[in-house]
Amino acid sequence: MIVTIVGAGRLAEGIAVRALAGGCTLRLADADPGKARALAARLPGGVEAAADVAGLAGLLAGTDVVVLAVPYPEGRRVASEQGAALAGLTVVDTCNPVDFSTFDALLTSPGMSAAEEIAREVAAVTPAAHVVKAYNTNFAATLAAGQAGGLPLDVFLAGDDGAAKQVVAALVRSGGMRPVDVGPLRRARELEAFQLLHMTLQGPLGLEWHSALKLLP
Repeated sequence: MIVTIVGAGRLAEGIAVRALAGGCTLRLADADPGKARALAARLPGGVEAAADVAGLAGLLAGTDVVVLAVPYPEGRRVASEQGAALAGLTVVDTCNPVDFSTFDALLTSPGMSAAEEIAREVAAVTPAAHVVKAYNTNFAATLAAGQAGGLPLDVFLAGDDGAAKQVVAALVRSGGMRPVDVGPLRRARELEAFQLLHMTLQGPLGLEWHSALKLLP
């Protein structure tokens, strides 16, 4: 599987580590070309890095999955500007639209998620791309490890296209984690809200961003 990650921050690195562990071919792009090149250099194997996000279209040829590992609302801008290049691809939105000045609210309007905003931007350019919400409930450190508390991570998926969710589920499994299909893309609203709560508990519980959300039977 060929995976292109847009973004070169800590979450992007965690997803990249899991993708490479699963035998995927990895490509990177970032608004700061130096960050993309630096991340590519830290990762094992020959990871290709674009000169900048404007050069993203060149990386997308043959790509199976595009992961938008960028802050809110940057993913919406990338979807709008690169929509034509995303035609026929599975697009993964990872972001949490949290007001980081207060950690007390989401920045999306009521009844809307960041993933749905991105889906609208993509659909306005090409209806052939399919957006899946994934990885937003996972922290970078646990993604890099692939587990928390000795258990493989759960990665919650929301999307309206079953085939696209199967592609993302295969990516998740290849990295040693468990995909959990939570339903249509509108369920991203609950995933984003739940991760806000998860974030607010890091300090009070002394979790230090190493916790994970998992369903246990």
